[in-house]
Amino acid sequence: MKLEWERVGSEYAGKGDDLILFKARYDDMRNPATKEVMRRVVLESVDWVNMVALDGAGRSIMVRQYRFGVGYTTLETPGGMVDPGEDSLTAARRELLEETGYSGGRWRYLGAVEPNPAIHNHLCHHWLAEGVARTQDPELGAGELIEVECLTERQVGHAVRSGEIKHALALSALSRVYTLWPRPFVQKVDVQQTDT
Repeated sequence: MKLEWERVGSEYAGKGDDLILFKARYDDMRNPATKEVMRRVVLESVDWVNMVALDGAGRSIMVRQYRFGVGYTTLETPGGMVDPGEDSLTAARRELLEETGYSGGRWRYLGAVEPNPAIHNHLCHHWLAEGVARTQDPELGAGELIEVECLTERQVGHAVRSGEIKHALALSALSRVYTLWPRPFVQKVDVQQTDT
């Protein structure tokens, strides 16, 4: 069975440069089985990076920040966008320094994931940095307000199992370094029982 859809048309929403993280593109795609043309949205972006950065004591450098999409403060790994002209390692080192003030160490590539291939066209690259040290104050952008925390492996595991860390890309990177949960992993949920 042929699974590849043919793009028969494409246009950008608005000016295309009015979004901070994404440019919305509408593609007219032909279903290979039915030949029907359907409109699909693609959110174009540059690649992203996130990293598990461990200090000399083996603690993971983590960040807390308010996330507008969910409307609350999250605990996650440092990360950001790959700027034009950068490779993912350069971007990872820059983002770690800007967000946390940590730098140096030995860096290893952990691979990449597709954040949401249903609508996103980019990758998120994961890096491991071992032996980083605080070398300066963070240099936050105008849209950032970040608190840095250093967590032991045990604290990271507890934060994952409790649901405090649930950022999918942070979990993906952390799971490439730590054993985070038993299999199968079942998170306890508070459910209000009501009589019907």
